Order: sequence, then structure tokens, then C-alpha cells
Amino acid sequence: MRGGEPYARPVEEPDFLIFASDATLAALWAGALLLLALVALLAERRRLRRQRIDAVGCMPWTAIFLTAAFAATVLLTLALKGWIAG
Repeated sequence: MRGGEPYARPVEEPDFLIFASDATLAALWAGALLLLALVALLAERRRLRRQRIDAVGCMPWTAIFLTAAFAATVLLTLALKGWIAG
């Protein structure tokens, strides 16, 4: 880079995130956690159907699924409560 040019431009947040309510942000996080729970569920299913029974792996997919699903449920409940309250 030449004199004074920044290395990278700062990332601008979209307006819908800047002005979103806490309930909306909680719902967005819940959606991300539900996606993680789905990935963990599919990975556990794949692990159970493996061809080599001794190739176990080291990721606790069931625990990841349960943790993500529980956190998503709590966040969605709080988001719904916030949206209903206004």
C-alpha cells in the first residue's frame, strides 16, 4: 500500500441490523443456532452410518446439537416475548 492508504475498508453494518430491536437480534442469533443444530444433527447421522466402525471421530455432535437447539429455543422464546410486548 502506498502512503496513507488503509489496508482494508471497514465493513459497514446494514441499517436493518443497526436499528433492529433486541428481540430481532435474538431471533437472528436463534436462526444461526438452529442452523448449527441442523449441521450437528446431520453430522451425527453421518457418523452413525459410517462404513468403518472403528473410525469414530472426536466431535461430540449430540452435545453440540442439544446445546445449540436449547439456546435457540430460549432465544426464540425471548424474541417472541419481546415482539408480543412491543
